[in-house]
Amino acid sequence: MVNHQLSMIAHYTNLHLSKGLPMSNQVRVFESSTDGENIAAGHVIFSQGDHGDKMYAVQSGEVDILFNGKVVETVGEGGIFGEMAIIDEAPRSAGAVARTDCKIVPVDQKRFLYMVQNTPFFAISVMRVISQRVRKLDRLSYESEQK
Repeated sequence: MVNHQLSMIAHYTNLHLSKGLPMSNQVRVFESSTDGENIAAGHVIFSQGDHGDKMYAVQSGEVDILFNGKVVETVGEGGIFGEMAIIDEAPRSAGAVARTDCKIVPVDQKRFLYMVQNTPFFAISVMRVISQRVRKLDRLSYESEQK
C-alpha cells in the first residue's frame, strides 16, 4: 500500500524515483518550466569559487561540472547542478560549462523553498543528488591518494 502511494506521488510530481535502486541525478519537476534559458556550447555558466544564489535544472542538452579544472560529472536532461549554493550560500565548490547547446532553468532560493514545501520528495531528491556527488568526490579523492 505504501509503495503504491509513493509511486502515485512520484508519478504526479514527475520525480524520478527507483524502488530499491540508487537514484540518478534527475529531478524532473522542471521539465515543463517555461523560464528556461538557452545556453550555447562552451559557455561558462559559473566558475568554481563564484558566489552562487541559484541552482539549475537541465531541460535539454548537457552541462559539464568541473572541479579544479577537471570534468567530474556531466549533467543531462532532468539533472540539476549548483544546488549547494542554494543551501549554504558559500562560494561555488565546482564550475559548470555547457557541454552542448542546452536549456537550463534557474532556481533561486524563493523558488527552491516553494518547491520544498509544495512538491513531495523534492528536498529528498536534491539531498540524494548532493549525497551522490559527495560520495563520488570522496571516491575520486581516495583513488588519487592511492596512486
